[in-house]
Amino acid sequence: MEKKVGVFTELFLLALFFVSIQVQADSDESSWNKATATFYGGSDASGTMGGACGYGDLYYNGYGSHTTALSTTLFNDGAACGECYKIMCDSSTGNQYCISGASVIVTATNFCPPNYALSNNNGGWCNQPNQHFDMSQPAWETIGVHQGGIVPVLYQRISCSKRGGVRFTINGHDYFELVLVTNVGGRGSIKSMSIKGSNTGWMPMQRNWGGNWQSNAHLNRQSISFTVTTTDDQTLTFPDIAMNWDFGKTYTSSQQFN
Repeated sequence: MEKKVGVFTELFLLALFFVSIQVQADSDESSWNKATATFYGGSDASGTMGGACGYGDLYYNGYGSHTTALSTTLFNDGAACGECYKIMCDSSTGNQYCISGASVIVTATNFCPPNYALSNNNGGWCNQPNQHFDMSQPAWETIGVHQGGIVPVLYQRISCSKRGGVRFTINGHDYFELVLVTNVGGRGSIKSMSIKGSNTGWMPMQRNWGGNWQSNAHLNRQSISFTVTTTDDQTLTFPDIAMNWDFGKTYTSSQQFN
């Protein structure tokens, strides 16, 4: 009798195992979304430097050449800056320029402006409500054949894996701090920020543009701390990250989002 119970238990656990695998597979499949993708910036991605997120030299700031500009719908007025996406060509459409089975991971660093003089399916790829990625050429050619120019894709947002800690570049002048936040892991995009001087309490910051956050406080000759909340509601505090700081300098923390 004990042996039979053991067999039944093993069969039951095995069935649960396969059910859990199927649920996971269904979940993974449902997390993919349809979009289209083009490329820009040249074969060396030099034309992708700068951009609407304000990250400047993408190599220096750790983003490399696998980046993308987002259409209006995806860019969300800059709230998507820093997010990471896994993209693959949708070979199920029968598109001859798709590289079947290939995928690439890119980071959102720029905005693809709409062109309402052209139709949404013929040149106005970044018009609303299109979900479109204008990828760096090296990233795009991982999943598509160059001659195609545009391909249908499947994408999903994924966690960003970063080396080292979050970085804060402080620009501005006297009563105005413009702080660029880069190398953000986890969700990659920032929901809110606060700033604190060694002689002040915490003060909320506002998004100025892209990855730049603004404070109108006079914090000269004070140590500066930041609190950052990502768009998945993870919060980290960076106490006294900038001590004896100067405008134009970058300060790197030892902390990172998961």
